[in-house]
Amino acid sequence: MSDTKKNKKEIKFETALARLEEIVAKLEDGGLELDKSIELFEEGVSTAKGLQKKLDEAEKKIERLTKDHDGSLTTKPAGAEAEEDAPF
Repeated sequence: MSDTKKNKKEIKFETALARLEEIVAKLEDGGLELDKSIELFEEGVSTAKGLQKKLDEAEKKIERLTKDHDGSLTTKPAGAEAEEDAPF
């Protein structure tokens, strides 16, 4: 993998979010030529998609702490329903 592609994939979430905020501010300020506005819009959409992907990945990794029937603490994936706790 080239360094450019590797660096592009390793951009931190916070850095990408700051760039998206910068893009939005520039577009909201107006005064840009149409071509520049379109270029920034496309970059913003791409950045937003990348941020959403990172959020989705993070959500999958989140686990919540629960108690077993014997009172010991365990972890379960976020969003997983405990079937043993279901009333039926």
